[in-house]
Parts: sequence; structure tokens; C-alpha cells
Amino acid sequence: MPETSSPPANSSVKSATRTLDIIEYVVAAGRPLVAQEISTALSIPVSSLSYLLSTLVERGYLQREGRRYTAGPGLERLQTRGSNFSLAERVGPLVRTLRMQLNETASFWVRHGWEVEPIATESSAHALRYAVDTGTRLPLHALASGKALLATLPPDQLDRYFAEAKLEKFTPSTITSEAKLRKQLADVRRTGFAYTDDEYSLGINGIGRVATMGGDVIGALSVAIPKVRNNPALEQRTRDLLARTASLLETV
Repeated sequence: MPETSSPPANSSVKSATRTLDIIEYVVAAGRPLVAQEISTALSIPVSSLSYLLSTLVERGYLQREGRRYTAGPGLERLQTRGSNFSLAERVGPLVRTLRMQLNETASFWVRHGWEVEPIATESSAHALRYAVDTGTRLPLHALASGKALLATLPPDQLDRYFAEAKLEKFTPSTITSEAKLRKQLADVRRTGFAYTDDEYSLGINGIGRVATMGGDVIGALSVAIPKVRNNPALEQRTRDLLARTASLLETV
């Protein structure tokens, strides 16, 4: 019989193993534990443990009360049926993966009337980056995600949008002409992608794509790229990953 080789002991595998060890140890303990107890029991340096604990608390798999850690509500959520997950919980891991693959800011947006709101966003690790806070509502016409969603509206709703929405000019490049915006929306329907160029924030290019579940529009994915880093190869890779991520959401 051929021998089976062990997986490489690289930092990513080690970190994943430690993360699982922490969860299992805290759950098995059945009582609140301080970081030093976990560090001693699992032989994890406190410097490494601090980051892992913070991540687990942020994701809800552990909860912290003072200096002590216990199992968090996220562990129970993992055992619930998929229909009990919120849209933000469903799209969050895919947005994080999109950001990691591109190292550019990635977000998922939903429409509220004539505005768009990010419900999941992950910022680039670059010092020069675009950032947006979840819960912020911004105008449809100046964002790639907004244009992607506008392009899905039926003609009567689109007419109503242009009759009611205030097309504010945020930069000299913001498109406020109904004719020009309608032309862009026709291109979005044809290609599947929406673009912005300096239209909400100077120096930022945006690429957006609508996401659906069961054929129904649920929102739009977008990536924001500083123009100093943008190039045709990065744009093509971004389009490919946006299309792939949108297709994964359709099957969730």
C-alpha cells in the first residue's frame, strides 16, 4: 500500500487547526475561560491567540465577558436550516473571499427606493483604498452597484426613478444626464456589468454586477479599485470573479 503524506504544515493550515482547537476546547470546558488558560492548554502563543480569539468573537463563534470567553451564538446558527440565515450572513463569506482574491474593497449592496446600502463590505488591505460603512445609504446613479440595480428595473419603474430621483453631482465626472445614464444602463443590460469612473469618489473605479437567487434580484456585488492600481488585466479578473461570485449566490 502506498504511504499517504500529511498535509503541509504551512501557516494557513496551522491557523485553521488552532482555530478549531480553540472552539472545541472552549465548548468542552463548559465554563468561561481566560485567554491564558486557553494558551496554556493548547500551547498557542498569546500573541497568536489574541488575533484568533478576536476573530472568533467578531464572527460570533465565541463571546467575551470581561476577560473570559464562552461559546457564542454563531455555533448554534451553524446548525440551523439555511432559510434562517439573513442575506448579510449568506453573502458575507463570498464578499470576504472576493476581497481576498483581489485585495480590493468588495461589497454587497441592496436597494432601498432610489438609494443603495451595503450590507456586507470588506476593505482592501492596501494603504490606499476605498472604504464604506455598512448601513450607509448612497445614491444609485453614482455607484456601480446602483447602476447595476437600476438596469434591472422595468421601464415604468425606471421612468418613475428619473421623475423622482435627484441626480446629484458629486464630482465633475458624475453622470447626471438622463440620456447618458439610460445609455449606460442599456450597456449594463447587454454586458452584465456596471462601471463608474470618478463618479462618487475621485480616483476610484467601480465595477458592479447584479446578484440573484431563484431568478429574483437580491442586490448587487461591487469592487472599488483606486485608479493608480487599475489596469485591463485587473478589470478582467474582477469581472470574472464578480460573475463567479454572483453564480455562487444563485445556488445558495
